Amino acid sequence: QVQLVESGGGLVQFGGSLRLSCAASGFTIRTYGVRWYRQAPGKEREFVASIIGAAGSTNYADPVKGRFTISRDNAKNTVYLQMNSLKPEDTAVYYCNVGIWSRDYWGQGTQVTVSS
Repeated sequence: QVQLVESGGGLVQFGGSLRLSCAASGFTIRTYGVRWYRQAPGKEREFVASIIGAAGSTNYADPVKGRFTISRDNAKNTVYLQMNSLKPEDTAVYYCNVGIWSRDYWGQGTQVTVSS
């Protein structure tokens, strides 16, 4: 059974850093692309970053380029999102996502709050 469990969220000051983790089970992260999304209050869920394929190709949304880094540990079957230089507009619930056989799977999300 596919399962994604996010952790690492919290309250941080403007300019601070957090590292989110997405522990995967029921599939191998190296085989399927894993994505991070976020949803701020009153807004649509938006793409943040992805890591795909055996080579681990990465892609980022423009608002986070140069500040966030997605990575993975294949041995732990876990994907990470290192977030630096955090801004209040980064405040949101962060979710990890995987698509397998035309079905989307989501974790429960982890709250990130950046104070100004």
